[in-house]
Amino acid sequence: QVQLVESGGGLVQAGGSLRLSCAASISTGVIITIGWYRQAPGKQRELVATISSGDNTNYRDSVKGRFTISRDNAKNTVYLEMNRLKPEDTAVYYCHTDHISRGTKYGNWGQGTQVTVSS
Repeated sequence: QVQLVESGGGLVQAGGSLRLSCAASISTGVIITIGWYRQAPGKQRELVATISSGDNTNYRDSVKGRFTISRDNAKNTVYLEMNRLKPEDTAVYYCHTDHISRGTKYGNWGQGTQVTVSS
């Protein structure tokens, strides 16, 4: 089982910055990939950025150059540094992990943290 605790959301003006954190507590298995998704009102949940255990990163095009994902493996924590925020970045941001335990792959979601960017 994996438990995810997110923090760092809030209200910021356009052009500002926020840093999201997600701490993962894992009882069995290994986290393969950890990252962030977001969901705006009336829209589908979409990938923002992920990072693998080998530090391979993946970003959606609209955040490239503005957002940076990083992880602290010792703390099982992932960070999302968000700069030059835009109103269209407003959404609930969810932490997600893919982990393998006893040969089975699982996906886990956090509760979400609201990010609101005012124009």
